Amino acid sequence: MVMLPYGTMSLFEVLPEPPAEFAKELGAYNSWLRTLLYNRNITSQSAAESFLHPSYETELHDPFLLHDMEAAVVRILKAMTENQKIVIYSDYDCDGIPGAVVLHDFFVAAGFSNFYNQIPHRHYDGFGLSVKAVEKLLVEQKPALIITIDCGTTDVEAVAKANELGIDVIITDHHEPKEILPKAVAIVNPKLGDTYPFTGLCGAAVIFKLVQALLARGNFMIAPGLEKWWLDMVGIATIADMVPLRDENRTLAHYGLMVLRKSRRPGLQQLLRKQKTSQQHLTEDDIGFTIGPRINAASRMDTPEDAFFLLATKDEGEAGARLEHLEKLNTDRKSAVAQMTKEIHVRLKDVEVMPEVIVMGNPEWRPSLVGLAANKLAEEYNRPAFLWGRDGNGVFKGSCRAGGGVSVVMLMNATPELFHEFGGHHASGGFSVRDERIHDLAAGLQGAYQLLGTAAKIVEPLLVDMELTLEAFSTELLRAQRQCGPYGCENRKPLYLISNVQAKEVVRFGKAKEHTKLTFATTGLAKEAIAFFKTPEQFAIIPTTELPVSLLVHLEESFFMGRLQTRLRIVDIV
Repeated sequence: MVMLPYGTMSLFEVLPEPPAEFAKELGAYNSWLRTLLYNRNITSQSAAESFLHPSYETELHDPFLLHDMEAAVVRILKAMTENQKIVIYSDYDCDGIPGAVVLHDFFVAAGFSNFYNQIPHRHYDGFGLSVKAVEKLLVEQKPALIITIDCGTTDVEAVAKANELGIDVIITDHHEPKEILPKAVAIVNPKLGDTYPFTGLCGAAVIFKLVQALLARGNFMIAPGLEKWWLDMVGIATIADMVPLRDENRTLAHYGLMVLRKSRRPGLQQLLRKQKTSQQHLTEDDIGFTIGPRINAASRMDTPEDAFFLLATKDEGEAGARLEHLEKLNTDRKSAVAQMTKEIHVRLKDVEVMPEVIVMGNPEWRPSLVGLAANKLAEEYNRPAFLWGRDGNGVFKGSCRAGGGVSVVMLMNATPELFHEFGGHHASGGFSVRDERIHDLAAGLQGAYQLLGTAAKIVEPLLVDMELTLEAFSTELLRAQRQCGPYGCENRKPLYLISNVQAKEVVRFGKAKEHTKLTFATTGLAKEAIAFFKTPEQFAIIPTTELPVSLLVHLEESFFMGRLQTRLRIVDIV
């Protein structure tokens, strides 16, 4: 760990070149690919082949190794055979909703129709299966069985209420279990037990494993291999939910992207056309910046079923109507976050001394949106930001984001008396505040920062794969980089250092001139470098055409309006 003071540029470390014996071991690959593999701790021929060419047939684990899978399959097959009512109860985010679509599609393909998809409302119901939700389901749906997706592992009281009311519950989830588990028929969770070889699955992947197990045991008139078409949903969730892209997840993300590029879902196709994104060349970035935000916009601004039906429907007309509504919600989300950020800026202008920790709230703010604004503030002011609002049940809830290398979870751990609940990691977190302590939050977190001092400032240096000249960016490097994708958690996007390069042009672009573009005179593949939502003046070193600078960049390709763009994405100017 490296200490990072406020107001500095990124710390980085250029990784050493691979040793000679490694070049011999992977002599079949070019030097670009060898370096990228070595920097990801892939040092043998067999590991490289598995990484570069994941196999659907051989690299997915046996679903029956998952905790309680046998019991779950037996109970679901009984419900299907006896035509018992099943409620699919999924989380409202970009993991739970795609997972709900997977189980929905399985039931439809199996010819079973006595089921209902229920997704809790983020603002009024909150996360997970609640006693209130169980009681409401009994009245409205009268289910014999509830199957949760991406939630339920800690919902002891809700499952007890279901048992009391004669409703069986099967939990499928991937969240950390607590000491006391719900008394469910089955809890299918890779973090329970010690028989499953990989604990990093997302919620949608767990439900896909359940579907695999059902197909293996049930006698369904389903075409062999049909389940592979449902990997588009698993791919979206695996990438969007930021689970580690290694082991089984790499295989699921790899094939998920392949299916997404061919998916026949009219909602997906229309969404991508609307955004002028090439489905054929879809990347993990398109999931992160185009698909994911629209799925999440449904629950942030309105009802999550809007996103569910967009993905699940086979009707072109319904897909178009759902998409139109989601686009409006996404626009409203952007406006609400912009208005919130503007209000915060106005309030910060009246502050005589900028605090080391920004803490602000408004009972009128939606807790579902404050994390987006906190992220902007943490980046802009280079310090942690804690923002809160009030949910539909009157509870003060918020989100926090790290800035300046300060761990937000360390700040919360130092002030537990302020919170009703909190959790997260160094970079981000969520919390709810006790009513009587809401006005103490700012002073408490500020005091925690001053008490912890430099101990709270922890950051890993950025790892640079290679130091290159502009001329070295080539189609060969781009091809090698493409082979190592998809990128995400635990498979970071390659980072390059370009030293002492002089821009031919420095321009601000966008409607509000909020983005930066540098252009270069070079024979290399990338003629421009861009940074979104960052102006030249916001870098620690301001780029000009007069003086050379050094850049930390990603190499990226983008298909927009049918045209391939290859460019550099600026991470920092150092």
